[in-house]
Amino acid sequence: MSAALPTVPVLHSEWIKIRSLRGTFGALIAIFIAAVGIQALTAAAIGHAEAGSMGDDPIRAAFYGIDFGQIAAFAFGASALSAEFHNGALRTSLAAVPNRSRFYLSKIAVVGVLAFLVGQVTGVLTFVLGQALMGRYALALGDPGTLRAVFGSGVYLTLMALFAAGLTAVLRSAAVVLSVLIPFVVMVPFIIGQAAGGAAEFLPDQAGQLVMHLESTGRLGPWSGLGVLALWALAAVIGGWAAVRRRDA
Repeated sequence: MSAALPTVPVLHSEWIKIRSLRGTFGALIAIFIAAVGIQALTAAAIGHAEAGSMGDDPIRAAFYGIDFGQIAAFAFGASALSAEFHNGALRTSLAAVPNRSRFYLSKIAVVGVLAFLVGQVTGVLTFVLGQALMGRYALALGDPGTLRAVFGSGVYLTLMALFAAGLTAVLRSAAVVLSVLIPFVVMVPFIIGQAAGGAAEFLPDQAGQLVMHLESTGRLGPWSGLGVLALWALAAVIGGWAAVRRRDA
């Protein structure tokens, strides 16, 4: 089992790959730009107009930009894995790291760490810059639920990136994964929400976003909701590991 664990040289090589792929590294930076930028623009435009102008839940409103950051997180996770499935890149990678489990887990670890670091910075600045533009309706960092939401928003973005990465390892195409995930989180919860009889709260985005709510009214709480999202991400990562181990390069 230890032979399959990530090692420093392999982790370093995976970091170099991500840094050298402009699209992948750009998607990582876009997580921050999209979330913080849209939050700041929205708060500046309507946030100070009246109480509740950005939604009834002030915590959720304070992290509105995360909805856009998650699309970039999908793109980051998907593109980091899909690069291995073009032009024989996987054969080259496996020639350097013959142990497929070590190769895959190293890549997933680097994706997760980078997404977590960027996600935490994004969570803090989404809140701080957004609230700085809310005028007298601004929340303070010590208000109920704010610290949990700041940390949880970064974890949410990390899990979404890993979810996309695992699915890409299964499907071998970032385009296919993004064409499935983006409509899945944008439209599906609203389409099936009523018909599913409450089951929609167990969808990855609906469950994970509870950590960015002041209160939850369903069966899941903030941390249990994030746990449900973690299970979705874990299932995708395990599926990707099985696919990489069994399929031909």
